[in-house]
Amino acid sequence: MMRFYPLLVSAAILIAAIGIRAEEPALIETVRNAVFDVYQRWRPREIKPAPVQVVDIDEASIEILGQWPWPRDILADLVTHLNEAGAAAIAFDMMFSETDRTSPRQMARRLQASPELKQELDNLPDHDQLFADALAKGRAVTGLALTNREKDTSIPVIKFGVAQAGDDPKPFLLDFPGAITSMRLFDEAAKGSGAMNFAPDQDGVVRRVPLLMRNGGRIVPSLIAEALRVAQGASTYIVTSSGASSEKSFGDPTGLISVRIGDLTIPTDANGRLWLHFGELPAAMKTPAWKIIRDEAPADTFTGKIVLIGASATGLLDLRFSPLGAMPGVEMQAQMLAQMINGQYLSRPDWANGAEMAFMLVLGLVVIGLTYLFGAVISVLLGMAAVVISIGLSMYAFAAHGLLIDPVFPALTGVLVFLSCSVLRHLQTEQQGRWIREAFSHYVSPNFVEELIRNPNQMELGGERRVLSFLFSDLAGFTPLVEKSEPGTLIPLLNEYLNGMVEIGFRHGGTLDAIVGDATAFFFNAPVTQADHAERAIACALEMDQFAKEFSEKYRRLGQPVGKTRIGVHTGPVIIGNMGGDVLFNYAAHGDAINTASRMEGVNKYLGTNVCISIETAMLAPDFTGRPVGIVVLKGKTTGIVALEPLTKAEIGSDRVQRYLEAYDLVISEDPAALEKFRDLAATFPDDPLIRFHLKRLEAGQVGAMIHMDEK
Repeated sequence: MMRFYPLLVSAAILIAAIGIRAEEPALIETVRNAVFDVYQRWRPREIKPAPVQVVDIDEASIEILGQWPWPRDILADLVTHLNEAGAAAIAFDMMFSETDRTSPRQMARRLQASPELKQELDNLPDHDQLFADALAKGRAVTGLALTNREKDTSIPVIKFGVAQAGDDPKPFLLDFPGAITSMRLFDEAAKGSGAMNFAPDQDGVVRRVPLLMRNGGRIVPSLIAEALRVAQGASTYIVTSSGASSEKSFGDPTGLISVRIGDLTIPTDANGRLWLHFGELPAAMKTPAWKIIRDEAPADTFTGKIVLIGASATGLLDLRFSPLGAMPGVEMQAQMLAQMINGQYLSRPDWANGAEMAFMLVLGLVVIGLTYLFGAVISVLLGMAAVVISIGLSMYAFAAHGLLIDPVFPALTGVLVFLSCSVLRHLQTEQQGRWIREAFSHYVSPNFVEELIRNPNQMELGGERRVLSFLFSDLAGFTPLVEKSEPGTLIPLLNEYLNGMVEIGFRHGGTLDAIVGDATAFFFNAPVTQADHAERAIACALEMDQFAKEFSEKYRRLGQPVGKTRIGVHTGPVIIGNMGGDVLFNYAAHGDAINTASRMEGVNKYLGTNVCISIETAMLAPDFTGRPVGIVVLKGKTTGIVALEPLTKAEIGSDRVQRYLEAYDLVISEDPAALEKFRDLAATFPDDPLIRFHLKRLEAGQVGAMIHMDEK
């Protein structure tokens, strides 16, 4: 029975996961929406040309035409210009629920004008009437807001009909008991009136916008739906719901399927909402309002187009949040309208839930079978492949067909099933691995132990050719220190020093090759491949140098002088692998690069530097900063190696280093002026050992950057 226990646990988890998925908890929808947001950022919609134009009440328009709200005679002028330009429809993404306080009659009341002045003001044109007359002469759509407050008792003006095919759509529409409309004068003059509601999700992000909503027993269209209806001269919305004879859906879903507006049939979700696919609205689709008022906008910009009037000015606070970030509400309306006209739809089809649960079941059963038949490793690979395939198919469905298919919950279910099915094997493997790790990590490099646990075949004899980076460190003056120190003092000091150096090496992913007395040797890029092995070696050397300085200073204050640490780094090809015989073998590297790295450490003794890096290492580290030391010809070699001293970015930009680089250029070109340059540098910076080194060479009659080493 114990043999099948993992299978039973996995099956129970799979059944539970499918049950949870069927209940559609809020967390699942939140995660799913987050994935769909990522898709939108990955593939934003390319907004194709469409007969849509935004009239933007932007910062410049407010600066030129005055503080908002503008007098309604200005808005009347704006509408008149658009009517004369031949706009197909004009929709206001705003409400006009109160009278214009700047209207002459309103001013007379507010100023308590004399009878004569009141009579004169009453004879002037009323701003609200001017605006209403302009609305009546064109095809305008006013805005209204549906609310959840029953005390908002305005009644929307209905200028359309609704025909339905299938179930009654009203029970499925988002319901708002209250409404705030524009003034009746404007709603009567306009050809339509629509709700500006976006109905964002719980996180405040707008992903779906309702085309139709419910206000009590009335169906109220959105502003964009009304703009599209008025522009086409349509009189009726045709709503197709479940139960229509022409519609068959997987799993018999309940709710809306589509809304037909004029010649356009728009797919919706069950609640009559349209999924928005966002992009960046082209600048050509936006015109500042002031340009229209001042006749600076070409008239053909608006001919035959649906014009949306709204605000992007920061102070007007009409910002909405989309998967791509915050954007003005009118721009979101324009994107929605262009998407509907161009037929660029996102949709989560009614069969998506059933298909996802079926995929969960199949994936879970496949993972259980693979784990039982083939064990953890193969099942992980195949299970991960299935997860990757599911994510890939979901991404393809989005990019190619605009389908929103959730890959997350099926993938998580597959992972949970695998974990539960293989937990006992993992526990057993972990127990064995823990014993190996604890037994061997005290003797060899931990990253090598980890590699042995992951790949036991590494225990086989053999090797390969690979480029590695090597780091050698040595504590100067260690032999005299041993001779004059008591064991009780020396051993704790040495242990502390080596512990710090080794920890740094391991922290940067180095493999410890050897500890000889006070010296350490590390290599990088084996056994684990490290593409940035050169950068790791350099960073490790710099941290070791800083640690060694602090260590030396600490013991100097305690009256125990400790010399400085010299570090050399070099990169080159070697043979790396298990060398030895059947009884005893060692994982080690062999090649000239090792000797060169060791010699680079020794070069510091003559240069006065702490760290010396070869050009072969520096070239593999794109962010390396340092100054050239010279071309070092090691003993027994005929060719030189360009050596560099690593420096921080702050040090590179210092006056000392910049002047050194200028002087070094003279050394390279064998310019006699180099000697005088280094004399000046030595006088200004007497504590720089590299400056003193070059000055000594030049004073001895040496020229050029070639440095011949007589000792190893």
